[in-house]
Amino acid sequence: MLIVGGGIGGLATAIALGKRGMSATLLERSNYVDETGAGIQLGPNATRALQQLGALAAIEAAAFRPEALSLFDAGSGARLTSMPLGSKAEERYGAPYLTLHRADLHASLLAVRQTHSSTELRESFDVTAVETLAERVVARAADGREAEGSTLVAADGVWSSLRQGIAPSATLRFAGATAWRALLPRDRVQPPFDAPVVGLWLGPKTHLVHYPVRGGRELNVIAVFEGGSAKQGWSRQAEPADPLAAFTRWAGPARDLLGMVESWRCWSLYRLAPLRRWTDGRVALLGDAAHPVLPYLAQGAALAIEDAATLAESFEACGGDTSLAYARYEALRRDRVARVQRQAALYGRLYHLRGAAALARNFVLKHRRAGTQLQGFDWLYGTS
Repeated sequence: MLIVGGGIGGLATAIALGKRGMSATLLERSNYVDETGAGIQLGPNATRALQQLGALAAIEAAAFRPEALSLFDAGSGARLTSMPLGSKAEERYGAPYLTLHRADLHASLLAVRQTHSSTELRESFDVTAVETLAERVVARAADGREAEGSTLVAADGVWSSLRQGIAPSATLRFAGATAWRALLPRDRVQPPFDAPVVGLWLGPKTHLVHYPVRGGRELNVIAVFEGGSAKQGWSRQAEPADPLAAFTRWAGPARDLLGMVESWRCWSLYRLAPLRRWTDGRVALLGDAAHPVLPYLAQGAALAIEDAATLAESFEACGGDTSLAYARYEALRRDRVARVQRQAALYGRLYHLRGAAALARNFVLKHRRAGTQLQGFDWLYGTS
C-alpha cells in the first residue's frame, strides 16, 4: 500500500498496517526538519486508539496530562466551570487526555513506525500525480520518481492535492474565522495561565485556548476570532499587534498574556461539505483529506488516528480485498465523522455568543451540576 502524506494520519496508518504485518510505503513531501507546529490535544478516544496501535507509551514521554478543562468568561475573567480530566477522565474512558507539541507527536510516531520492518518511509517525495492501473497504483513525484503499490491512501491533509480525483466538485470554503498560535515559556506566565489545565476563554466572536506542552515547559496559546481572509497555509507569519485588536475588551490577564507573544503564526479556518464518497477503486481518502473538521472540539488529529485504525482493521477483516476493505472503512466512519463535524461547528457558535445569549450560556455553565460535565462527552471519548 502507498500512503501519501506523512503527517499524523499517514504515520498512524503506516503503524496500524505494520502492527498487522502489512506492507506500506509512506510518501512524505517534507523531511521533518521544520518544528514550526502548533500544540495539539489528544482526547481519550485518540489515545485509546494509539494505545491499541502500540504507540501511546512513546507519545506519553513528551506529553502533558492536564488535570482539568477550565472555562472562563472573557470579559470579566471569572471562571465559569471546570471539567475534570487527569485521572478522572482516564478512569472513565480507559485512556488519558494528553496535550503536546505537534513536532513531538510526529517524532514519537516516526520512532514507532521504524519498529515495523514491513513499512518504508520516503521523505522529500512530493506526489503530483497518481495513475490507477488494473492491479496497482503508481504515484509520481515532482522530480520524476515513482512509487508503486496495490492501493493508495491519500492522507495529505485539508489541502489535499489528491481529493479532486475522487471528488472533482469538492471545494473548500472559508469558515469566516482565523486562528493565531504561539508558544510561551510556562515559567513566565501569571495565574491562571500557569495552572496545569486546558484553559478556554469565551468572548464575543472570539475565544482563547491555552494548555501546557513539551512536558509542561511551554504554554501553547491559540487565539481565534471571526474575520480575516481566505488564505492557504498552516503557518503564516502574523504581526504581534494583529490579534490584540480583536481582544481589546477582554479581561486584563488575558490581554496581558496575548501581549507577551513576540511571534505569532496564523491560519484561516476552512470547511468542506460532506463528500459523496471517500474511496474510488484503489484509492481512498483519510483524515482531513476526506473530512476536515473545525477545531472547536480539538478532534482533527483524533479523527485521522481513528480512521487509520479502522482502515487497517478493515483490510485484516476483509482478507486484504481492497474493494471490501474500503467499503467497510467508509461505512464504519461516516456517521461518527459527521457527528463530530456537526458538534464542532455548534461548539464554535456557542464559544462566540454575544449579549443575552452569552449571559444565558454562562449561567448554564456556572450552575451545571458537579460531576456531570464528563458525562456529556461520553459519545465522543467513550467506546460506544
